[in-house]
Amino acid sequence: QLQLVESGGGSVQPGGSLRLSCATSGYDFSCLGWFRQAPGKEQGVASITRVGRTSYADSVKGRFTISLDNAKNTLYLQMNNLQTEDTAMYYCAARKSGLCYDWTIPASEYRGQGTPVTVSS
Repeated sequence: QLQLVESGGGSVQPGGSLRLSCATSGYDFSCLGWFRQAPGKEQGVASITRVGRTSYADSVKGRFTISLDNAKNTLYLQMNNLQTEDTAMYYCAARKSGLCYDWTIPASEYRGQGTPVTVSS
């Protein structure tokens, strides 16, 4: 059964860190990534291919790191120096083929249930 299950969201103060995880099963996706949704806004955050090529939205470059543990079929998003504008519901997403860039992730055909991230003082 094809599944994407996120975990790791929470509440932090500005400048804090969180690590999101996404356990995948049922298929060896060629492209995985994260996107986020805030009221009225959806944004691809980061993507990674099975061979490790990554892509990031400009707003998170230098602060977020995407990684993939192929042995565990688990995707990660390390988020450092979080800011209030990072507050959103974060979704893990995956696609079997096609372009793999941060901006293509929201259109991926498979996604998890989401995990909330709140950054506030």
